[in-house]
Amino acid sequence: MSKYIYSDIKSNGYAIITIKREPVNSMNKDVWVQLSRTLDELESNGKVRGVIFHSGLSRSIFTAGNDLNELYAPKTTLERYTAFTVTLNQFLAKLYRSKLITISAIRGACPAGGCCLSLCCDYRIMSEKGHIGLNEAALGIAVPTVWIQLMSSIIGQGRADKLVQFGLLVNTREAKELGLIDEVVMNEQEVLLRSEEIMKELLKTSDMGRQITKGHLRDEFAIMWGDEKRLKEEAIVKYQLLSQPSTIKTLDEVFIRLRKSKI
Repeated sequence: MSKYIYSDIKSNGYAIITIKREPVNSMNKDVWVQLSRTLDELESNGKVRGVIFHSGLSRSIFTAGNDLNELYAPKTTLERYTAFTVTLNQFLAKLYRSKLITISAIRGACPAGGCCLSLCCDYRIMSEKGHIGLNEAALGIAVPTVWIQLMSSIIGQGRADKLVQFGLLVNTREAKELGLIDEVVMNEQEVLLRSEEIMKELLKTSDMGRQITKGHLRDEFAIMWGDEKRLKEEAIVKYQLLSQPSTIKTLDEVFIRLRKSKI
């Protein structure tokens, strides 16, 4: 297993998690496993009260979302796909209800799985040049029901409906107006710096009161989200959809476009 996730614990009581899987931080099973283990380690460290997620890539990409090879039926199996979707969704559910203060420092592109990871955080800061959204439908893939519910809880049912149904990505300014993100930073090199400034301010809040309140807001939804039996049952249905000739054809076309973009 290659290492894609790095953590750096600061003396101020927070840690920075860096995602670095070249070339675009596509998130395969290994990435999600490493994210989950890293979060567990930080939550068990009494000196860590907050965590910032950011990209270690030089290019303007937070993460390109899930690795399409994990979703491409000819290259996977029901067993592998089930393990993949259970792993990533249980991590996201855990992050959503984490006792830590969580911030997503978004540079550039943040579609699909990267968007969902960011929506699980307490605060989202994004560079001015970028885009974000749950765009799976544009690739012929259904957006997970819980992901839709999460976005709807943040920006409202009507707004989420248009975005996820038609696989739309919005730019940073639009994302701020919708409430998908909390703050825009003009210079992308300052995204992490600003995230650390915000973290230091948020850490002034008492942990106990904040954690209990966060639990009231999120625990019920997160427990439902991470339920293994539900996720396995959902994986069977999703794999059947991924195995449809029309879905495979759409992803074939996506792979062709991606290969051409590298030429």
